[in-house]
Amino acid sequence: MEKEIIATNNAPAALGPYSQAVCAGNMVFLSGQLGIDPATGELGVDVVEQAHQAMKNILAVLKEKNATADNIVKTTIFLSDLGNFATVNDIYKTYFTGSFPARSCVEIAALPKNAAVEIEAIAYLG
Repeated sequence: MEKEIIATNNAPAALGPYSQAVCAGNMVFLSGQLGIDPATGELGVDVVEQAHQAMKNILAVLKEKNATADNIVKTTIFLSDLGNFATVNDIYKTYFTGSFPARSCVEIAALPKNAAVEIEAIAYLG
């Protein structure tokens, strides 16, 4: 099976030695997305802006494979403060129609750029 590197200018460039996403067969593995606006390179000012932008960045990468949020089968949400769980949940759920993907959510000590939230995803193209 070959793998395909997926990249778009409509989501922030990788901050390190990794790809925005990799497609292997019918699966797309998306790297974690911070709430960075690709047009400005700036991180959103709060967890609300960052959560929305992280999801928009995921959708921009998926669009490169003609996929949508409905193709997502698994996500992981990383929060720098689990106290933001409900706020991020309220934002996250608005990006899906129908059923929700499987998901994990964890609190971690810190995120790159001192972000409040990072979201990674796996999508199925079948």
